[in-house]
Amino acid sequence: MKPFDYDQDFSTIDFRKHPELYQVGRGEQGVLMVQPYKGEILPHWRFRTVPIAEESAAKIMQLFEAYRAQDDFVGMDMARKFIQMGYTRARRYSNHQGGRKYDAEGKELPRGVNEEKAAAAAVFKTYWDRLRGDEDYLTRKKAHQQKYG
Repeated sequence: MKPFDYDQDFSTIDFRKHPELYQVGRGEQGVLMVQPYKGEILPHWRFRTVPIAEESAAKIMQLFEAYRAQDDFVGMDMARKFIQMGYTRARRYSNHQGGRKYDAEGKELPRGVNEEKAAAAAVFKTYWDRLRGDEDYLTRKKAHQQKYG
């Protein structure tokens, strides 16, 4: 896999019109850069409480399915990234009050446990596990990577 290209001009590229420029990358790479998907998904991405996380994850999953119906792999992958990021960010806030993992010297701050954030993370984890096992998504991902790198 090629390294993620952060040097692309993300401010001018419409990845719906140019899916050949989209890179899946690792994990959540590019999640807050790829338009128009960022603008479509980000307003629904929330994880403060379990009910908010449930509503958010369900809405993002609806967007995932809408992108699938439109044969839009880039949208599907971006929805997957937001679901994954819902899990990872909620876990971070569960473990570190305020979401800061490291201090100014780069040392990890003490861990705590915020049960509400941990439960919100579990909501996103359920959806993320579904997406990671979705055979259609995996087939489209492999095809995109083989065609475009």
